[in-house]
Amino acid sequence: METPNAPHSEAPATVAETPADVNQRLVALLQQTADGDRTAFAEFYQLTSRRVYGMARRVLVDAELSEDTTQEVFLQVWQNAAKFDPAAGSPLAWLMTISHRRAVDKVRSAQSATDREARYGASTQDIDHDSVSDEVGSRLEAEAVVRCLGTLTETQQESVRLAYYGGLTYREVAERLNAAVPTIKSRIRDGLIRLKTCLGVS
Repeated sequence: METPNAPHSEAPATVAETPADVNQRLVALLQQTADGDRTAFAEFYQLTSRRVYGMARRVLVDAELSEDTTQEVFLQVWQNAAKFDPAAGSPLAWLMTISHRRAVDKVRSAQSATDREARYGASTQDIDHDSVSDEVGSRLEAEAVVRCLGTLTETQQESVRLAYYGGLTYREVAERLNAAVPTIKSRIRDGLIRLKTCLGVS
């Protein structure tokens, strides 16, 4: 089943609504969506799409990939709204879990594609090509990354590894390292700047 066309702008919640009110509203919208109510789905999208995009953007960084992932998440919501169980958690918690998994899967998929291309290139290279120099070059690049990671402070290394190798969000990294979210953002930003400078990447 195709998803209905949902607007891209996010409607502000009513000022008088409490978090409990919003939660009940989202539960009701999901239940209506499970019955095929496109209007309810569009409203659910308006109320939550910014959060989903934000989650995807923190994991994927790339804006276009994040937009694609957001659409995939809401396609999954449209198809699986009936599986939401209010007794198991809030609609937002359910939605953020789907969003994080989808974004991490996207990262893993991209890495797998890169690995496949590398293997294909290695298996189809010209017989006269100097494979030894290629292997040395690859090893030198890997060693350069490891060496440059070593120039980061211990806290920067931990933050960057958890965010970009562990697929965690800023908030999850902050919780893991028992630090404030702004502190983690600053560590990751500064760490990436140092890595780019060390590797000579503009």
